[in-house]
Amino acid sequence: MIRRTLLALTLLACLGSDLSARDFYVNNLIGDDRHDGGTPELVSDRVGPMRSITRALKAAQPGDRIIVTNTGRAYRECLTLQGRRHGSDGSRNFQIIGNGSVIDGRVPVDAQAWRHDFGEVFSFKPHLQGQQILYLDDKPLAQSRVANEQELAELEAMQWAWFEGRVYFRGEKDRLPDYYDLSYCGHAVGITLYEVRGIEISDLTVQGFQLDGISAHDDVQEASIVGCILRGNARSGVHVGGASRVTVEACLIGDNNQAQVHCSDYCRVTLSNCDVLDTEPAAPPVVAEDTVRLEQVDNQ
Repeated sequence: MIRRTLLALTLLACLGSDLSARDFYVNNLIGDDRHDGGTPELVSDRVGPMRSITRALKAAQPGDRIIVTNTGRAYRECLTLQGRRHGSDGSRNFQIIGNGSVIDGRVPVDAQAWRHDFGEVFSFKPHLQGQQILYLDDKPLAQSRVANEQELAELEAMQWAWFEGRVYFRGEKDRLPDYYDLSYCGHAVGITLYEVRGIEISDLTVQGFQLDGISAHDDVQEASIVGCILRGNARSGVHVGGASRVTVEACLIGDNNQAQVHCSDYCRVTLSNCDVLDTEPAAPPVVAEDTVRLEQVDNQ
């Protein structure tokens, strides 16, 4: 009798957990953060998708799913997932399902920020220091890694360089920088994970951030990053640090400035069937400290 009672209570707990988990829909075109997020389409002035992923994260509880609509317009957000509420409920992992959406950390270069330095070379000082990437028409522009001021004068047309806290750019003959659609990394990290357990992020592109696309900062357990594109970030596409345990699966990671994957401290990382591009000798595909346990698996 006691055994049957315990079994019944266990089943009820599992069913209750499944029933309490919710799906939140996000749409940055038709959504509104005053909506309940319960439906992908607009139903009324209260029922419909939320506008921002940030709002959905504030409403979410363990085991919930955030389903992002790919509207063709980038989500200009920095996300932080922290603590128990953004983890598993014991039966279902917390999920962000991107459906191919883009989270973009870039901001345009203010035309008034440019300073003429010499010849056809101009520069500006970004508000975030340390690393940067200059974008042209939504793609990272070719960078020249310079060691001194003399090398700045030798920049070729349509090249840029990072030197002593400034971005230097040389355009085409007789064209000022404001002629071009130039942008840079205006926000630090796309998605920060901290002290979460049981989480999956899938089918997102995360680009244009000054540090990392996705950073499992510390004490992240049972985490998976699946089918994501992590590109054009000024430090790395993925950073895993502290005592985190993360699996990165079937992701495309490239065009990041310092490393494609950066592993530090005492983390454990599994790279499974990932396409990690090695296009820039100065930016190695994977950087892992000696204390890191890194496993690379390719089942193809």
